[in-house]
Amino acid sequence: MSAQLQRRLSLPLFTFYGLGSILGAGIYSLVGKVAGDAGIYAPVAFVVAAVVAVLTGFSYAELSARYPKSGGEAIYTAQAFGIPALSTLIGLLVVFSAIISVGVLTNAFVGYLQVFIPVMPSAVIALTILIATTISIRGIKESALLASLLTLIEIGGLFLIIWIGRGGLLALPTNVGILLPPMEGVVWSGILTGAFIAFYAFIGFEDMANVAEEVQSPQRNLPLGILLAIFTSTILYCIVAVVAVLSLPVDQLQASDAPLALIYERTTGSSPIVITFIGLFAIANGILVQIILGSRILFGLSQQSWLPSVIGWVHPRWHTPVIATLCIALLGLIFSLWLPLVSLAELTSFTVLVVYTFVNAACMRVKIREPRPQGVRTFPFIFPLLGFVIILTFLTFRLWEALGA
Repeated sequence: MSAQLQRRLSLPLFTFYGLGSILGAGIYSLVGKVAGDAGIYAPVAFVVAAVVAVLTGFSYAELSARYPKSGGEAIYTAQAFGIPALSTLIGLLVVFSAIISVGVLTNAFVGYLQVFIPVMPSAVIALTILIATTISIRGIKESALLASLLTLIEIGGLFLIIWIGRGGLLALPTNVGILLPPMEGVVWSGILTGAFIAFYAFIGFEDMANVAEEVQSPQRNLPLGILLAIFTSTILYCIVAVVAVLSLPVDQLQASDAPLALIYERTTGSSPIVITFIGLFAIANGILVQIILGSRILFGLSQQSWLPSVIGWVHPRWHTPVIATLCIALLGLIFSLWLPLVSLAELTSFTVLVVYTFVNAACMRVKIREPRPQGVRTFPFIFPLLGFVIILTFLTFRLWEALGA
């Protein structure tokens, strides 16, 4: 009998693992790019992205408790529609998003490191992926413990930015009018384009569903941990986005690959050593989590015999899918060296939104078929329905905009 995954993640470890997946390059590196499209209304773009994430988060919370297995989205669509080819496609789309995310994060890591020293990007990217891969192979509990520690550091970094920008927050009651967008098509077009990039900052809660076979008491802890991680990150993001646009001109935010470090430097007049180090930790954490996500999806697909069984081979001592992990790392390296940061983030967002559309549809299907399964917390039907409609509208807008350009 081959080795199996083990349930070693408690609720606190699982929640911090998820927070570490959500927080990271999205806010540490892309808040300036969001401001470049949405302008002073960047916080509104984050709110729009948060609505999409929260609605879909409820679908993940319910489905993960109904079907607590690795392979997440692929398993959900299989249970809902019974079409193996569709489930395999959805699973591979998630794997693709994880691979592209590794590219986003390693490029962001280079951007923050260059604040300190000039580096050879390709060498740094390769070394960073190698270290993250080694850690992820060593064990899920060890990986989650490290991810939790790094998560605490990156949350501390966001609180630091909030603290140094507290002047703008205290003046918010008198300045709130400038942050509320008028009902003009051009303005909202920029906000929605910014929201498309901002959405990348919320990607990560789906990673949590894909370690389902390694979570203790999954029917309780999976939905609870997912929702805790989403709501915590949403609050932090919106506050930091407000601080960002009130601290620096939009053009300066947009031009920076390390915008939070720039805010720290301009606001305090000090070298951004502390926030830059924190940004590096945050991004490194995201790389680790994305490699774990991709490998667990490949593992789940192989367990269902939708991919060759050798891909799902589990190390007998470390209980991790080694070959799947190496596949994700290698492909992540290729994309890291191929595409620039914003292109990678937009490609990831588009891919994940397609997946979210199917997840919300799957949630509606299983809720109609079995409204109240025993021992599973369910949520109102309106949540997956709204998530499905909003995401489909969002994707249509983005395609129309891209074709128009």
